[in-house]
Amino acid sequence: MSVTTGHWAPTDPLGEALHQLRMNGAFYSRAELTAPWGLTLPAMPGHIWFHVVTSGPAWLRTEDADPRRLLPGELALVPHGMGHEILGAPGAPAPNVMDLEREAVSDRYELIRYGGGGDPTILICGAVRFDHPAARRLVQTLPETIHVEVGGSPQLDWVHSTLRLMADEARQLRPGGEEVITRLGDILVIQAIRTWIDTDAAARTGWLGALQDEQIGRAISLIHKRPEHDWSVASLAAELAMSRSAFAERFTRVVGEPVMQYLTIWRMNLALDALRHEQATAAQLAHRLGYRSEAAFARAFKRVIGLPPGAVKRGAETPAS
Repeated sequence: MSVTTGHWAPTDPLGEALHQLRMNGAFYSRAELTAPWGLTLPAMPGHIWFHVVTSGPAWLRTEDADPRRLLPGELALVPHGMGHEILGAPGAPAPNVMDLEREAVSDRYELIRYGGGGDPTILICGAVRFDHPAARRLVQTLPETIHVEVGGSPQLDWVHSTLRLMADEARQLRPGGEEVITRLGDILVIQAIRTWIDTDAAARTGWLGALQDEQIGRAISLIHKRPEHDWSVASLAAELAMSRSAFAERFTRVVGEPVMQYLTIWRMNLALDALRHEQATAAQLAHRLGYRSEAAFARAFKRVIGLPPGAVKRGAETPAS
């Protein structure tokens, strides 16, 4: 992760956040299932589970909702990594998928064959995680499940085209097929999130709504693109040709937190990623993120993240992990 220090802010803050939806796959599988069958998918905090039904019946059941039927060619996301069940029929036994015998096709792709010998169902399942703070914040705004149905508007044609391509690859694994499927899985997750943003009124509230606000969205982009800058309420307001008081009130009302708090949290999440994935020191991050001293940076980091920078660098889990 690198902190961008250019002096240009994009005119599409929502597009910037979507651009950061770069994923690392933790688990992909093709499941060849025969009735009666069911699978329990364990909780994986920080990940999105997805399921593509390529043939046969399937039902998705989360803890707080009744089973929902998924038809062939449909896609379901469980965005917050919560445990859930995918079933051949409501009430079917559902062992933990991690306890079943699995054939490793590659480092990122597995084959599962399970069931009682009845009618077949084929699924492509996976769990992916997002690394960038903007992407993680976007995921936090998503509902408990997202369901992309077979029917729908013409805008969904590209989702269904991708689903059809994935189903074709899943019918018979050809050389390189597992790589195609895993990459298509990543694309489908992004497409499903974009579809939800386009069609659900909830995507026009909170942080996502703020990104789509002409003035507040630009302020967020300035913070994201230039986190090292010595921003103040007054300087950000000046960038937007707003009064200091009007900007401060509007930012808090639209985003749900004061602008300087948002700036600090953004900087600390960038630092958290850098400590986890780079060899950067606290002194380097203090300079990179605009702090006058390592001590000032360390105090802000511990206040926001809950641990000192050195503990995170040594591999300690943060309270929010």
